[in-house]
Amino acid sequence: MERHIGPLAEWWSRDVVLVALGNRTVREALDAGVPAQRVWRAVVDFLELPASER
Repeated sequence: MERHIGPLAEWWSRDVVLVALGNRTVREALDAGVPAQRVWRAVVDFLELPASER
């Protein structure tokens, strides 16, 4: 995430709520056992990154 968000990645993963993750943050989703690949896909979609980033 740092590559795309930069130095705010830590904050972003704790504070930005994604609907695709069940209204959870990245950190909450990972702590709840959501697979990292699913979390990353939600981030890619939210940030509208190119499909090559999947």
